[in-house]
Amino acid sequence: MTLAPIKAVGTNPDSLFPLASTYKQAVLWAVLREFDAGRLSPNERFDVTRENQSLGDYPFDGTNIKDLSIRMIANSDNTATDMLHRRVGLQRVQDVAGGLGLCRTRLILPTRDWWVGQAGLSYTLSNTTRWATATGADRERLATLIDADARAYRADFVQTKLDHYFETRYQPADDLQFHNLSTPYALGTLLAHEFLRPGLSPRAVQWQREVMARGYGKSALNWGPQITSFGGKGGNGWGILTYSGYFQTADGRQVVYAFMQHGADQTYTMPNTHRAFTWINAGIEAVLGPVPRDIKPKAGGLVLGQIELPGTTP
Repeated sequence: MTLAPIKAVGTNPDSLFPLASTYKQAVLWAVLREFDAGRLSPNERFDVTRENQSLGDYPFDGTNIKDLSIRMIANSDNTATDMLHRRVGLQRVQDVAGGLGLCRTRLILPTRDWWVGQAGLSYTLSNTTRWATATGADRERLATLIDADARAYRADFVQTKLDHYFETRYQPADDLQFHNLSTPYALGTLLAHEFLRPGLSPRAVQWQREVMARGYGKSALNWGPQITSFGGKGGNGWGILTYSGYFQTADGRQVVYAFMQHGADQTYTMPNTHRAFTWINAGIEAVLGPVPRDIKPKAGGLVLGQIELPGTTP
């Protein structure tokens, strides 16, 4: 299995976009690697603290790693994500991309770090010009300092400062400075390996497939009735919308898709989901052909298609 795409379509495949919550599937992959290495137990439990609470809803105290991984993908829970990201280590999540040679993909920052940076609360980010281009050990060192800055504040204080930032001085270019990033092509490559060659034990693959199947997307795909295996993750933010996924059809064809929107006219982008999947479905039809008429639903979706052992997208 070479993971070379048989056929692919894309728009702006090499442009950088903020990943938003789509990056959380990389955290899951890193968690599963730690599980296989014997450094992590799915029954290990965590409490929510001032230091680890991120924005939005959060899990109950005493939630175990397996349930945190479900909340991270199914509920896009930011606090669950940050707990898991820090548990495995910032660099080990970055290594998910690094091991594939995806040098333009940044996965190293937990969620609260993005918003602390945008709110102007990170001493490290306010006093360096190197972060945007940092790589390797320098990026790891700076990320550790940024994360320490982020853990110094209460989540409600960060939210207040962030609201003021968005209302008074937000610039889309800031997202590329503070968020985790990738290109559609690189994310498509990551997805292909994540689902088709993850390098995990059978137990870890089962955990991965069960959790990723809870992510959003299958119901929006025109091929839904003929999909035998699916995993997906989306994300949204201020003018940001991302959807990515993998599926296998009943006749054995395998597809990955990656949709990224940045700088949307709408600040709240979730209502753009239908149009996003219209693009995705159009891209999938370009590589798979039309959905058989007897199962094709009336509603469409969004664009991006990659077929069979992919490596490209949007």
